[in-house]
Amino acid sequence: MTDQQFIHSGAEKKPRVQAMFNRIAGRYDFLNHALSLGIDILWRKKTLKSLRLKDGDRLLDVATGTADMGLLALDIAKVDVLGLDFAYEMLVYGSKKLVKKSATDRIHLVQGDAERIPLQSETMDAITIAYGMRNVGDIDQTLSEFYRTLRPGGRVAVLEFSLPSGRIFGPLFNFYFRKILPFFGGLFSNKTDYTYLPESVRHFPSRGDFMDLMRAEGFIGVECYDLTLGISSIFIATK
Repeated sequence: MTDQQFIHSGAEKKPRVQAMFNRIAGRYDFLNHALSLGIDILWRKKTLKSLRLKDGDRLLDVATGTADMGLLALDIAKVDVLGLDFAYEMLVYGSKKLVKKSATDRIHLVQGDAERIPLQSETMDAITIAYGMRNVGDIDQTLSEFYRTLRPGGRVAVLEFSLPSGRIFGPLFNFYFRKILPFFGGLFSNKTDYTYLPESVRHFPSRGDFMDLMRAEGFIGVECYDLTLGISSIFIATK
């Protein structure tokens, strides 16, 4: 996939991303954990802990996928979770997991758009989005919706892939991300789906630029923490 083939605009990007995630929903959990060697679970737990959740909090998990973040949040505190995702098939598989985990009373899944969150203003105590921010059509609008939906003092945590900057590890990871990962992903799915991943990361704003976008929406205390030599980053901010 060349730069010319990569979809930048929200109008073109959103339906293609939605179709892609509907297509890979049945293999999503397996490929996520296998291709990251299970490290993604540790990253998700660290992200949730950064929110300082407490019993009774209302957590909005955007791009919830198959509800991994919501289920992990229940290990931290007795929270009420609303999982929002654009891809209906992902929610189908997530609903099955909730039944198996007896979590349907604490986690509710809804199909919806991160750019038009179907909630009243200032109704959530915390918001998470794990590996979904680079898939939205309009980052500014999504952050604006996060700010609107959070109560004053509420916290948002964005977990997203990053590009390592080390002179040795950076090029090695880039080779894995652009060549090896799409190859192995293609053994179980459409190779194009896993070519999209490194391209979407490459076109995502830099750490500093994304923090500036959060500040521009009114968030304060914006911080960024790299994970595992910069493979992923957690962006944390407060309303």
